[in-house]
Amino acid sequence: MVDVTVRGAGIFGLSIAWKALLHGARVRVIDRNGPGSGASGGVVGALQPHVPDRWNALKQYQLESLIEAREFWEGVDATSGVLSGFARVGRVQPLTSERDISLARERADAARANWGECALWEITDAREAGNWIPPSPTGLFVHDTLSAIVHPRDAIRSLAKAIRAHGGKIVADGPDQGQVIWATGWKGLQELGAALGRPVGGGVKGQAALVRHDAGGQPQVFAGGLHIVPHLDGTLAIGSTSERDFAASTTTDELLEDIIRRAGKVMPSLTGATVIERWAGVRPRCVSRAPLLGPWPGRTGHHVANGGFKIGFGVAPKVAGTILDLALEGVDSIPPEFHTERLTEPRLRPRA
Repeated sequence: MVDVTVRGAGIFGLSIAWKALLHGARVRVIDRNGPGSGASGGVVGALQPHVPDRWNALKQYQLESLIEAREFWEGVDATSGVLSGFARVGRVQPLTSERDISLARERADAARANWGECALWEITDAREAGNWIPPSPTGLFVHDTLSAIVHPRDAIRSLAKAIRAHGGKIVADGPDQGQVIWATGWKGLQELGAALGRPVGGGVKGQAALVRHDAGGQPQVFAGGLHIVPHLDGTLAIGSTSERDFAASTTTDELLEDIIRRAGKVMPSLTGATVIERWAGVRPRCVSRAPLLGPWPGRTGHHVANGGFKIGFGVAPKVAGTILDLALEGVDSIPPEFHTERLTEPRLRPRA
């Protein structure tokens, strides 16, 4: 018998299992395809905050999780002996117009109010930003110190090994025992929606590339709609597309080739870099875009933790703690914007 059954071995499922073990629970993770077989097995690994103005519950939740991330990954890596590739490297974004500069100044004020002393959102010029910067028509950049990275596959390997080292099980099949937590990605959102008879969410395909370019320790770059993420192992990720309509979930195409070409314009030093891997996968996106957490409506002892669209690795540490507070302690601290309770509310009547 186990105390917690986790369905799904992506970043949410494994993070939940790890924290459950730290709580002293007996844990089994069930995933027929193994750890990181879905979107969590990608290549990008950008842990980025939303902009610090227009503050809301999701931004506060994300901030708290990003602050927790260092301790979380240090603990996982120390147990597993595998490096997750976590580093708080920050992020650089070019300011391309006077409007961008004005907005960045407003956001710097918002960051001081909402981030406090946790991190900086500041305007810098090329001399302060260093050599690892994209072209900027204004000569100015935003630099934030909250953004971090992991290498997704290394992070998944580290979590899986830490779970096993702590006595947890990761298996392909098995019964639901104890409290059951469903962290089953985009297909799980579709299944939940079918069970409830209403839209809950689905999948958005993303394509990304991994290239050989050693800029380890340098900040992430966000420019021209591209995420450029230097990993600590001498590789660099470029991503990603967002495709609502797709026929093949794991096939790359000309959309990715265009991203690779654009990356050379955003960061000229990447022109001609050797592509190690082209990757495609489907990320879970809830209808509201925020994560979906809480009891599975109508299933006693079953809970949902899903929908980390584009922010899954960033919010996973806090998601794990939040859902386990509910499942193991009966403490419900889930923000209303995330809560599965909203799935049982009457549908809004369509406008005449």
